[in-house]
Amino acid sequence: MPGKENPQFNRSDSEPEPGEQSTTPVSQSNRGSFIDLPSRYDRFEPLAEFIATFVLALATVAAAWSGYQASRWGGVQSTSYSQAGALRTESIRASTTAGQLTQIDIGLFTNWVNSYASEQQNLVDFYQDRFRPDFLPAFEAWLETDPVNNPDAPKSPFAMPEYSLPEMEESQVLEQQASQKFDEGQEANQTSDNYVFMTIIFASVLFLGGIQSRLKSIPARLIIVLFSILTLSYGLYNLIVYPVY
Repeated sequence: MPGKENPQFNRSDSEPEPGEQSTTPVSQSNRGSFIDLPSRYDRFEPLAEFIATFVLALATVAAAWSGYQASRWGGVQSTSYSQAGALRTESIRASTTAGQLTQIDIGLFTNWVNSYASEQQNLVDFYQDRFRPDFLPAFEAWLETDPVNNPDAPKSPFAMPEYSLPEMEESQVLEQQASQKFDEGQEANQTSDNYVFMTIIFASVLFLGGIQSRLKSIPARLIIVLFSILTLSYGLYNLIVYPVY
């Protein structure tokens, strides 16, 4: 009808019919507002990179130091064990000498007793003149107890406090020194093992630092960096506590 407009011709072509989905493409600027929005974790990425680099640098130096100390303490262990073996050999040698001297003392004293009982004064003097200087103090102290008439007297000079062998005392001192050196070797061995374990700890930090850089997820990278910091702190604390050679 003239003068009356048809509404279907006035509707814009870009407007969809009621119930229909629009087919008009979204502009590039509008699309970017949904796709290119920065993640809330993106601001932490530079910080994570800096911390990871710092952690890797410390872990590298700490791993090298741990390996060096493990080698040094391994050398201390070997030296201590060698010294302990040498001292124990000297101790056995001194103990053997002391045993031989004891047998000499026993033999001479037995012959002296037999000669005294037989009232052979010449043999008594003969054997007594051949007593060792280290045996004479104990023998003379034993005679002063009047062993012939005193039932409470020691049975022989070997039971007297004065009877001592310098070789036996030397053997005991050497044995104590050998035991001390062996204990030092054991401690050095444990310290070396501790440093080897710390080397493994710092190597794990390097491994974590390497894999975090390949991850796309920023939260995952932050978690790995945090775990690396904790592991590194544990290792550095032990390095401070452990002895240094």
